[in-house]
Amino acid sequence: QVQVAESGGGLVQAGGSLRLSCIVSGLRFDGSYMGWFRRVHGKEREWVSCISRRGRDTYYADSVKGRFTISRDNYQKILYLQMNSLKADDTAIYYCATGYSGDNCNKAAAFNYWGQGTQVTVSS
Repeated sequence: QVQVAESGGGLVQAGGSLRLSCIVSGLRFDGSYMGWFRRVHGKEREWVSCISRRGRDTYYADSVKGRFTISRDNYQKILYLQMNSLKADDTAIYYCATGYSGDNCNKAAAFNYWGQGTQVTVSS
């Protein structure tokens, strides 16, 4: 059984930083692209970032480019999202995704397994 678990969310002031983590079990960790998505209450899920299997290639939504950094530790089997210069607009539930099917990694439909999400709240 595949399990995906995010952690690291919380409340932070605008301009601050948080680091999200994602642990996966039941699936070969380095066998899949992985991604971060977020959902603001009442809105569609939004792609944030994704990373290739070995971590060599990373991709970012324009809204977070230059502020967020995705990385992975295939030995520890952890996916990270370092979030700096946080803004109130970054407030959302952040989801980790894996089980990549081969479509564009900026599409939620490209991933088969999701965590429950971790809440990030940025106060202005």
